[in-house]
This record gives sequence, structure tokens and C-alpha cells, in this order.
Amino acid sequence: MRGMSEANARVGRGQVVAWGLWDWGSASFNAVITTFVFAVYLTDSVGDDLPGDISASAWLGWALGFAGLIVALTAPITGQRFDATANRKRSLGLMTAVVVVLTAAMFFVRDEYSYLWLGLVLLALGSVFFELATVPYNAMLRQVSTPATLGRVSGFGWAMGYFGGIFLLLICYFGFIAGDGPERGLFGVATEGGLNIRLVVLLAAVWFAVFALPVLFAVPEAPRTRADPGAASAGLLGSYRVLWRDLRELWALDRAVIGFLLASAVFRDGLAGVFAFGAVLAVQVYGISESDVLLFGIAANVVAALGAIVAGRLDDRVGPKRVIAVSLLSAVVAGAVLLVVSGAAMFWIFGLALTLFVGPAQASARSFLVRLTPPGREGQLFGLYTTTGRAASFLAPTLFGLFVWGFGADRAGIGGLLVVLVAGLVALLFVPAPDASGSKEPARTPVA
Repeated sequence: MRGMSEANARVGRGQVVAWGLWDWGSASFNAVITTFVFAVYLTDSVGDDLPGDISASAWLGWALGFAGLIVALTAPITGQRFDATANRKRSLGLMTAVVVVLTAAMFFVRDEYSYLWLGLVLLALGSVFFELATVPYNAMLRQVSTPATLGRVSGFGWAMGYFGGIFLLLICYFGFIAGDGPERGLFGVATEGGLNIRLVVLLAAVWFAVFALPVLFAVPEAPRTRADPGAASAGLLGSYRVLWRDLRELWALDRAVIGFLLASAVFRDGLAGVFAFGAVLAVQVYGISESDVLLFGIAANVVAALGAIVAGRLDDRVGPKRVIAVSLLSAVVAGAVLLVVSGAAMFWIFGLALTLFVGPAQASARSFLVRLTPPGREGQLFGLYTTTGRAASFLAPTLFGLFVWGFGADRAGIGGLLVVLVAGLVALLFVPAPDASGSKEPARTPVA
């Protein structure tokens, strides 16, 4: 613990920027690969003529669902091992490299349905290693901050991710995608065989690789601690026994951690649903043209990033629980207004108001967990953070669909999202707020 404190005392602005640049670079996988470009290319182009009764979209959903299951089962024990062996940075570098290689390999997915399976395998594997890479990355938050700056550093990282995604999407769209005909974008890239999209994929791989490098050189490795004895030498089954022991211990000694993991899983899924269904609602309900949806998406990401930066400073002053609670309550109010208003102008106003509070809640959730986590256990707890998030990821889509079906209107889906956000807020209110110095390390029982 003393080693960690001494390391924190030496944190400089350069280390914080280097850490945030990984978020900036990782936006290439989130925004380009899984959301706006490659996944759409797989379903709308590569798998467009797929024979059989099962659509490419269904195969994509199953592939990503299977990837999510693997992440949910492995994230806690991999985080546990990162902590025990004190090699978070090495693990981050290795898994980032795997994601970069898998992303670059997507270049070989041509616009023919026979390549759909290659694309799905690469996307699923990339998603697994990307999610696992976020575990040591998030765990490093304590290494690049102090108790007095946790909130602002976490908010800075989230903002970098938003801005990085926006900047890269603009390059991709105007450089390789915009326009009609056999050649697209300012660079006049041919569309035959999906070449323009495949070049975008290569750009995304290079983008991630370049901006992931600084954190590997600027931030020192975390010192080894005694927080989890026996985890380093445990095998696969032994790692799950250590995990089960730790969960029982946390439940007995510090239920706030368990409570926050459950509450955050719920409200994080609700926040994810805001972006997941925002574009659909904009077009189907509020009359925004399909060409203007991208502009709204860019504006929403800018607003969310600015909110994360501002709220990060408030986090350090008033605590993450208040920031999250106010953000969720404000998002619910904005969403409730959207239920009763109509027209594109109203959606721009209250839709952006809603996204303003997404970034702060996400960033403060990360700092909240760090403040609760005993030093040396960050990797394991962020592994559980990832797992619980995956476990609850069905809530927002399911309730959105049920409300649309039950009320017979797409607008009603907003009500389903609001139910998830309110449930997460209520659960959060029962979690004790962490103090400024973080949590106390619980007593440990040696593992035979």
C-alpha cells in the first residue's frame, strides 16, 4: 500500500495524458468496428445475399452474445491474475496488440457472403480481447491519479474516448464513405469488394496501435501487493475458487462493493440503451432525417464528453455518488420530457440534454469503484465490474422492446429505458458513499 501511495505521489500530467490516449485510440474499435462501420458492413453488404432463413444480423447478434458470455466468465479471474502477478501494463499491451491484429485482419473480409463467417469470428474474438483489455486499463486509474483527482482523471479518460471516436468517424466518413457511385470519399476509394470499408478497418487498427503506445511507456507497472495471496499460482479452477472466496469475503466485510457492482450494472445498461436506441427513435419518432442522425450522434458524443470533464471535477469535490445520482435523475427528467414532446427540434434539445448526463454517470461509476476497492485488488474488481455489466446487458433492450410492444408505439420504448435508469438509481441510493481516501483493505485468509 505504501508503494502505491509513493507511486501516486509521482503522478504527472504526462502519465494522465498517456493513459487517456488509450481511451482515445480504443474508440476506433468501439465506434468504427462494433457500432457504425464494420458491423453494419457485415450485415448490410457482406451478408446481404446470405442463403437460408437466418439473417446476417441474427448471426451477428449470436456471435457477439457468445463473445459476451466468454467475457463474463473470464474477466474476474483475468483481473485477479493481473493483480496477483503485478503485470497489468504487460497484459494491457498484449491484449491491445491482439485486438489490433484481429482488427487489421478484418481487411480480408470481402463483400461476399462466404466471408461473413471470417468477419463474425474476427469481430467476436476482437470483442472478447477488447473487453478483457479494459480490465487492466481501468485498474490503472489509481496509478495515474490521487484520491483528490480520481474523478477528474476518470472523466478525462471518458472524454478522450468520446472525442477520439468523433474525430476518427469524421475522417472515415468524409475520407472513405461519403458520396455515391463506384468511388467514395475525398480519397476516391473504390467500393468494389468493399475496399473502402476494408481500408477504414486498417485505419482503425493503426489508430488504436499508435495511441495505445504512450501508456505502455509513460505509466510504470503497479507494485506487487499482498492483496490476493495464492491467485498468481492458482490454475483455472483454482482461480474460480479464489474468486468465490473473495466474493464471500466481500459480502461478509464490505457489502458496499457488491451493492455498487449490482447497482452500476443496472444503470450502466440503461445509459448504454440511450445511445443504442437513440438513432432509431430520432428517425422513427421525431422525424430526423437519416443523413442528420450522424450529425446528432456527433453532437451527442461531444455533449457527453464535455459533461464527463465538468462532472469529473465535481466528483472530486462532492463525491461520485452524488454526481451519479444527480446525473441519473436529470437523465430521467429529460427522458420523461421526450415521452410527451414531438418534432426534430424538441429531440435535439432534450435528446442532447439526456446525453449530457451519460458521460458523467459513466465516468463517476469508474471512480466510485476505485474508491471502494482495496489497493492491489483493482483488476479483480474491474473484472467483476465487466462481468456484472454483461450479466445485466439484457435489461434495457428487453424493456425497450416490451414497452414498444405493449403500448404499440416506438416512443413508448423510452419508458422502458427510464425504468432501467430509475431502478439503477434506487439501487445506488442504498450503497454507502466511499470516503475520499478510498476503502480499507479487508483482512485476508491465506489460501492453501
